[in-house]
Amino acid sequence: MGFAAFRDHKYISLETFKKNGEGVKTPVWFAADPGSDLAGDGARLYIYTIGNTGKVKRVQNNGRVKIAPCTIKGHPLGDWADASAEIVTGETASQAMKLLNRKYFPWKQVLGFFALFSRRERIVMAIRPA
Repeated sequence: MGFAAFRDHKYISLETFKKNGEGVKTPVWFAADPGSDLAGDGARLYIYTIGNTGKVKRVQNNGRVKIAPCTIKGHPLGDWADASAEIVTGETASQAMKLLNRKYFPWKQVLGFFALFSRRERIVMAIRPA
């Protein structure tokens, strides 16, 4: 299955699920793992967010997600794909942030500068095909 359809897009809509099953869609920046085959089952995309957001809590409770390429405002530009998400740390998170920095230069660096004044933890998630 894979994530080849996401290759040339800037944003994905990430749908996470509440305990009652209701989906919550959020447009996010993402970067593909260059070491993974986006067309295969080993595909991996990375996103980051602030640690106390609803999407982090929902993924911790239920790793099942859906993703679709979208506009900056979250309007889908393609089909939804079933996926799983997990929080990653250490070297994997560090490499993911480097990929995101490269893809979204200079905007991510500008936001990162202002984030220095906020003491909120940054969380990186890996998304894989379901």
